[in-house]
Amino acid sequence: MKKLVLVMLIMLAGITTQAQEKKNKNAKYDIEVKGNCDQCKKRIEKAAYSVKGVKSAAWSEENGNLHLIVDESKCSVSDVRAAVAKAGHDTDKVKADDKDYENLHSCCQYTRG
Repeated sequence: MKKLVLVMLIMLAGITTQAQEKKNKNAKYDIEVKGNCDQCKKRIEKAAYSVKGVKSAAWSEENGNLHLIVDESKCSVSDVRAAVAKAGHDTDKVKADDKDYENLHSCCQYTRG
């Protein structure tokens, strides 16, 4: 009987371990970020890198996408969106506060929708 209980506990532990979501250490994402110029690029990328777990951040002025590689065990894309919005740039899901947007240099103040 003790062996049966022990075997059942081991099986349950194995199933529980498999059910946990694996965190990708090199997850790739593209998020839309509003901006205009090279100053914006530097600010957006600096804000993204300020989030612990961001391995790579590259914003393209041509298409407005921020290409990210993140360690999902340390951060989420939502964390990056919040940091970029705090720097004054709207993202596809998080809008910057008006005060943060107004602190941008005049050439960096993009058209808001």
